[in-house]
Amino acid sequence: MNIRTFKSGDETTQAALYNVAAFSLPGFKPASAADVQKRTRGRAFDPGTRFYAEEGGQVVGYCTLDLAQQRVSVPWCKKGHEAAAEPLFEAVLSAARARGLKSVFAAYRRDWESVLRFLTDRGFSVRREVVNYWADPVDLPTLVNRGKLPIDRLRREDVPAVSAMGQGIVRVPAAELESYLFANPYFPAEAILVLRAPDGAPAAVGIGLESATYADVKKVDPLAPCFRLGAFGSEGLNVKRVNGLFSFLVANPANALTAGLALLSEASLEMTEGTVTALAAQCPSDAPHLLAFYARYFKEHGRFPVLEKQL
Repeated sequence: MNIRTFKSGDETTQAALYNVAAFSLPGFKPASAADVQKRTRGRAFDPGTRFYAEEGGQVVGYCTLDLAQQRVSVPWCKKGHEAAAEPLFEAVLSAARARGLKSVFAAYRRDWESVLRFLTDRGFSVRREVVNYWADPVDLPTLVNRGKLPIDRLRREDVPAVSAMGQGIVRVPAAELESYLFANPYFPAEAILVLRAPDGAPAAVGIGLESATYADVKKVDPLAPCFRLGAFGSEGLNVKRVNGLFSFLVANPANALTAGLALLSEASLEMTEGTVTALAAQCPSDAPHLLAFYARYFKEHGRFPVLEKQL
């Protein structure tokens, strides 16, 4: 068996291998060569992070590492060639170590039991679950004193405070967070609201996204391991764009319900004047104060596990 890295033309083979190996799993959606090419033709693509197993000159399996996300795939192998899985996965982990990564993660559907078992058998453990929510705007409470709330737009000088309140949730440091919030190609900085304390400091920050080109939350697969654009905790990850997405952070967890409701009321008023007929949210399970808010005002739609391994 020969383990090699990516070369041009592997896109079609990779898509076919995945479709053959995964088609019987719940919620399976076929891949195409075009899907793979979107990744391999990007400027940041590193051929040395995608591995293929060959037997008799035929590619029988593959496994990938996304350096920017620190995310790995499980090996996908042609039936009868499952022995390729172990050397493929070790090649990916070795590449991660060689590039200085201290940990990697994987995310798959919670009902893909064989896939999750492969990971846990090799030292991965569930770090958190990512919980998806939706809400009908007509079911949300209204704030009589909305006009008196000290809510305005995000300022660049607010970024350190946002980074601090997002500790353990936000995935990027303050220096990168500013670019994410103010130079994001998919949403304007004006979509970000700040609830201010009496001294003007940010007490909470929220985001509301509206676009008719984004997916309807009621039509997306809530079990699919898709991070949602704009949800705090999805910075730097591949994301799905969902119309009506609301997300927030709060400086004092004890104020999560009141601050979240204030921001949600303001954001939903703006969003539902356009194309939004249902609100969406996404929250990591290791932020209990935020989970309590979404559990009160949203309906849980589904969740998926995130598994991590220290290298």
